[in-house]
Formats: sequence, C-alpha cells, structure tokens
Amino acid sequence: MGTLIVTEFITLDGVVDSPGGGPHPHAGWSFRHVTYDEAAYELKDREQKEAAAMLMGRVSYDEFAPVWPSMEEFAEYNAMPKYVVSSTLEDPRWHNTSVLRSLDEVARLKATVDGTILVHGSATLAKGLAAADLVDRYHLLVFPVLLGAGRRLFDDSTDTFRTLELVEHEAYANGVLKSVYDVVR
Repeated sequence: MGTLIVTEFITLDGVVDSPGGGPHPHAGWSFRHVTYDEAAYELKDREQKEAAAMLMGRVSYDEFAPVWPSMEEFAEYNAMPKYVVSSTLEDPRWHNTSVLRSLDEVARLKATVDGTILVHGSATLAKGLAAADLVDRYHLLVFPVLLGAGRRLFDDSTDTFRTLELVEHEAYANGVLKSVYDVVR
C-alpha cells in the first residue's frame, strides 16, 4: 500500500495559493519575498527521488504540465506515473499521466502503489483527500509570509479533525520552517 503525502509551500497564515506564480495578487511569494536558502529545499529534492507517483488536481495539472516537462530539475517527476483527479480532463498530454475520476479511484490507486504518492499544490484535492482519510503524511515548508487571503490547505470548509505527529522539523536562516507530520491513526 502506498503512502500518500501532501506536500506544500504554505504561508504562516495557512495560504498555499500561487507560491511560484498564478492568479493570486501576491503570486510568487515563495521566492519574491523570502531569501533563497538551498538547504530549505532539501525536502523537495528528497521527495522527487523517493516518490513512486505524483497525484494532483486539475488546476495544478494545468499549471505544471506546460512547464515541468521542459525542466531538468523535475526529471524524476516527468518520468514517474502521474495521476490527475478530474471529472473533465479527457486527454492528458503530459507523459505518463492518467486521469482518476473520484476519490474512490485514488483509494484504489493507493492500495496498489508500492511507495510514496506525492500530492503537489492541489489545495482542493488535499482537503478532499484529508476528509476521506487518505492522507498519511504532510510535508510543509512554512514561509514567513502573511497573505491574509487565498486558497488554504486547512480551513473550515470540511471537518477533517486529525491528530498529527511531528516526525521531522528544521528551521532555516531565511525563516522557512520544515514541518513533517504523520497522520495518527
């Protein structure tokens, strides 16, 4: 059975919207307003090397698919199986991408994958996965930024009470905090 990990760049006030670009008025906040510290991104390198598959929602797919295939630093992601949860996507063009139509299909995928399934971006999908009790771990890089508004990973749209266990953490010189939590079952 696979381990489903939600991995996010997140602001101190819980916003995950547009960290590298996108529609948010402060898009790019993860690099435009915080000094780059290579050590803070070690987790991202490790995720890519250890992942067996990537899972994303339609919005993240639409943002990643035109860009990531041409980026050398995402070679492992480009080669691995990718899954998009969408009711409308018909013909994914990104190499090795399949469409899942429901969270039930995600649960079946999780039961068959041997290794880690990473959920990148995809705040709406992550909330649904949490509500369905499919998330096993959270990888959060918390940035010292307050946006006040935007898509949040955790909000009051669903009742997803869970107890989490901190299994890894580190603070970096630029103020970014790495927090890795396992979902306690």
